[in-house]
Amino acid sequence: MTAHVLSINVATPVVVDWADPVGTTAIMKKPVTGPVRVAELGLEGDQVADTKYHGGIYQAVYAFAREDLDLWAERLGRPIDNGQFGENLTTSGIDVNEALIGERWRIGSAVVEVVEVRIPCNVFKHWMGLSGFDDSAWVKRFAAEGRPGPYLRVVEPGHLIAGDAITVVHRPAHDVTVSLMFRAFTTERSLLPRLLDVGDALPPKPRAAAEKAAAKLGSAAS
Repeated sequence: MTAHVLSINVATPVVVDWADPVGTTAIMKKPVTGPVRVAELGLEGDQVADTKYHGGIYQAVYAFAREDLDLWAERLGRPIDNGQFGENLTTSGIDVNEALIGERWRIGSAVVEVVEVRIPCNVFKHWMGLSGFDDSAWVKRFAAEGRPGPYLRVVEPGHLIAGDAITVVHRPAHDVTVSLMFRAFTTERSLLPRLLDVGDALPPKPRAAAEKAAAKLGSAAS
């Protein structure tokens, strides 16, 4: 099966009483039809509510695999629509969690780069519960799965449309995957120093965390 985009999903912030700490959220993504422009800060028609923890050039676009949505649908006992996990791109035919940090994809006329991972939060938990899913220990369950989907940086702006092929145009010479980065920040903190293997493609925040962990490890060994 050719890797492709099944759905492009966007939302603008709405005021709700369950989105701590900012009181607004844009997690309720819905599919759109027709070409959508993507630029440095994300998709046209999509906005970020909590700009302290989300958004920016290193979290411009969030991708999640339809295959992983299907896995969760089976476990939760009901269908999950594209966009339910707050993803901008619902993908098919590519294991986005085995993508390497710094890997680049051409989609439509744009080029994007895998750079960070989504860390689950209570807004995500509340949204799942409000949508009728079992959200008990949701953050812990999502983290334990280790398949978070990547955040993408826009290297070359362009236009995307549902059905566009996803073509890997660059694959770095290291082994730091999306899944490994996620585990480093959640369930296996000892992996943090390995993020430095990414090199120049590693964004500032993950780099700072990895350098701190590496320095601590060095101090303990000396």
